[in-house]
Amino acid sequence: MLNRSVITMAVALVLGFSASIVSAEVKIAVVDVQTAILNSEEAKRLLNQIQEEFAPEEEKIRGIQSNAARILERLQKDAEVMSDSEKRRLQQEIESLNNDFVYERQKLQKSIEGRQTELFSGVDQRVQKAIEELVLSEDYDMILPRQAALYVGDLYNITRKLTEKLNELDSGR
Repeated sequence: MLNRSVITMAVALVLGFSASIVSAEVKIAVVDVQTAILNSEEAKRLLNQIQEEFAPEEEKIRGIQSNAARILERLQKDAEVMSDSEKRRLQQEIESLNNDFVYERQKLQKSIEGRQTELFSGVDQRVQKAIEELVLSEDYDMILPRQAALYVGDLYNITRKLTEKLNELDSGR
């Protein structure tokens, strides 16, 4: 009888101890880092800067595109009254403009990517610092990338908080 009550008490203690461990709340959050960065004021400013910086090249590309469209329209409209040599010349001109368009577009894309890399260097450290501050202030046990979860309720998504923290850090610089 005594053994049975000792065993019962031991089981109750183990169950009570394990229940307190299970009931300890783990605070988990998810964050879409890319969205948080792109929504930050600093990123918007840098993207505007890049857009302004490469506006002349964009305009040049639009000009090439409109010239090709104008020639193509002329070719389609007047094809019946044009000589074969005139049609070939216009087709070659369209092809040349298309090649120019592709070349200029690729060149611009490379330039933009290089400039973005240059301007956004150091963002990793700011994001890491912002996440660390969120962990400390909000007492998170774990923050996962949004892409790691199939579904996340709004309660656990702290992307907006990370954007706000990045804005706060950037305004303090």
